[in-house]
Amino acid sequence: MEKVMRLASEKGVVMFSKSSSCMCYTVETLFHELCVNPIVHELDHDPEGREMERALMRMGCSAPVPAVFIDGKLMGSTNEIMSLHLNGTLARLIRPYQVMS
Repeated sequence: MEKVMRLASEKGVVMFSKSSSCMCYTVETLFHELCVNPIVHELDHDPEGREMERALMRMGCSAPVPAVFIDGKLMGSTNEIMSLHLNGTLARLIRPYQVMS
């Protein structure tokens, strides 16, 4: 869990993902459309990925991936992120991390 928390605090928006997950791709695409470039940690490419998955589940993720952190706080997985997006809360949370071109 220590590694997950350290990585989750690296940047404003951090996502734990798996390269084969369509839901991870969907959430990452949403962030890019909202002009946010999250740091993405692919658990299936990390030797400690399985342990990090278990840690994310212990932290309360409804699904181990995608697991999104904003400001070092666990926001949740796909359902939670989409709910935040639909009710307008996500826009406020990510505003400091948007990169406008």
